[in-house]
Amino acid sequence: MTTERKDAARATAADASRRHYSRSATSVGPKRKPSKAATSRVSAIVQALENWYGLPEAGRIDPIDLLVQTILSQNTSDLNSGRAFSALRSAFPDNLGLLEAPLERIAQLIRPGGLGDMKAARIRSALERIEEDFGRVDLSCLADMPLSQARQYLIGLPGVGPKTAAVVLLFAFGKPTMPVDTHVHRLCRRLGLVPEKASVQRTQELMEAVTPPGKYLSLHLNLIRHGRRFCRARSPNCDECPIRALCPYPEMAASGQKD
Repeated sequence: MTTERKDAARATAADASRRHYSRSATSVGPKRKPSKAATSRVSAIVQALENWYGLPEAGRIDPIDLLVQTILSQNTSDLNSGRAFSALRSAFPDNLGLLEAPLERIAQLIRPGGLGDMKAARIRSALERIEEDFGRVDLSCLADMPLSQARQYLIGLPGVGPKTAAVVLLFAFGKPTMPVDTHVHRLCRRLGLVPEKASVQRTQELMEAVTPPGKYLSLHLNLIRHGRRFCRARSPNCDECPIRALCPYPEMAASGQKD
């Protein structure tokens, strides 16, 4: 893409963001600088998780594929959404073909992932918006945008909220975002990294502020691994937890302050 086209794409995205997204309603970002103690503690947790699980590696994924995958993953399991995406891409391997596909056919293909009609409409609307804004079904111009502007644009797309935007920005572009799923939300509260009653969006704001540079993907993926293996929603295995020394939850649970 030429410099002139990149500039035009950035200007188009900024205009699209103003038209489709109200920052005051869904702003995501730190409200104050975190303390050194908070950032040091998160760094210690990152290191402890990497010592146990290793340093995660994730190859860059096409942002359109990732956007579609994340929409399909809403309110279903990874297994079901994976099947839906595979079926969809087998039938329509290129973005233009997917954009022009009959809506009923998309819904039929992704039905194994649940909510086929709703997700098909969201996917179609998002792709139409992207094609309208950039002249093609392509999000590569987001790579050169500031994080806040790229986030604004994505959240302005149909069916895209803060978590979906964060997934695309982190995994497709390596931007410093923290997607918060059910595991990340649970562990951040149990570890005392965010207030117990912090919402998903507030958890994302706070964690983006304290996560060490270059460790967003590592912390996100290792928190998910740890949530599945040790820190389950019910009956967490605190006795064998490899980061127990950094976690206040076992002591609080033992004293009756936690379920």
